Amino acid sequence: MRLTDTLTNATRTLSAHGARSWLTLLAVAFGSAAVVLLSALGDGARRYVLEEFTQLGTHLLIVLPGRNETAGGPPPLLGETPRDLTLQDALALLRSPYVERIAPVSIGEAPVSVANLEREVTILGTTSEFLEVRHLELAAGRFLPPGDAERAPPVAVLGQTLARELFGNANPVGRRVRIGDRRFRVLGLLSSSGVSLGDNLADLAVIPVSAAQALFDNPALFRVLVQARGRDALEPGAEDLRRIIRERHEGEDDVTVITQDAILGTFDRILGALTMAVAGIAAISLAVAGVLIMNVMLVSVSQRTAEVGLLKALGARQRDVMGLFLTEALLLSGVGTLVGVTLAYAGVWAANAQFDGFRLTVPVWAPVAASGVSLASGLIFGLLPARRAARLDPVVALSGR
Repeated sequence: MRLTDTLTNATRTLSAHGARSWLTLLAVAFGSAAVVLLSALGDGARRYVLEEFTQLGTHLLIVLPGRNETAGGPPPLLGETPRDLTLQDALALLRSPYVERIAPVSIGEAPVSVANLEREVTILGTTSEFLEVRHLELAAGRFLPPGDAERAPPVAVLGQTLARELFGNANPVGRRVRIGDRRFRVLGLLSSSGVSLGDNLADLAVIPVSAAQALFDNPALFRVLVQARGRDALEPGAEDLRRIIRERHEGEDDVTVITQDAILGTFDRILGALTMAVAGIAAISLAVAGVLIMNVMLVSVSQRTAEVGLLKALGARQRDVMGLFLTEALLLSGVGTLVGVTLAYAGVWAANAQFDGFRLTVPVWAPVAASGVSLASGLIFGLLPARRAARLDPVVALSGR
């Protein structure tokens, strides 16, 4: 039997049982669409998280006070070195040849008030370098002035939500606000929104780090953001920062230095694994569709025993009969996959047109995997009905038994 004859016969048979064929095809289509859509959702989430974290800065090293380490004795087995990270420690990091700029950070909460209006917000103490390290932009005015980080003027930069709540639509630049029990002059207005260091950039006030330490009566820094001179400087820079702090802290290695690449790599692996997991779960639906194909084909064999007997009486070999039924199974799974992938891409397009901030992206492997699993499922589950049809005795089959 020629290939064209096999394809023609299989197509006509499927068309003759339209309702049954369409239901099976839809089951395969929904399974394939689920694989592609869930893969696109997972990959889109991975890209979104990585892009958001990349906005924290470029070639970034984060120095945290304290170092988690295993400790002997009874549980708990985690100990933490209780040494503060000071402004002098942060300024000493500039001695490293791998460091381009630093931004020490001190964080607390305090009321910010103007006349009778008051709002409790996060106060972020830092230096003028924070704007460059974090790649922030200003909507109006200017950022904290450069100069001696230990002696800075009482100035502040406000987030847009905070400025709107205190000043309405008026320009806050040049006005004065009270933060805690101290007065500050507003130098600028942040244009960026989102989250930085766990805080909403639109609802905070940025003041000099020395002013923040005095305001909160706390000389310890929350962390130090360090911008390395390039990607190649990240690893040696991290080691050099540990060395500088170790020399200042009497030989104790009591800080944690996190590289931006390490964090991004960890997120990438975790979210990539989650994407594969949800795609695998969706692929189970294709196996279920394969079982449906097997049931449909078994029914088809029982209804077409006379046809099979006639084919074998006319000289069709076992492999010809088997090829006929396997072709029907592969047509169902193949066309179903094509419809499902098309529906999935249409769904991705519709979702991306609806949402601007979060975009679904279909990984290259998703439609390939969906097609492979679908065709393999159709082939494997179509094998049993095909073998049963191929082994029918022509005389018994012609008698309709």
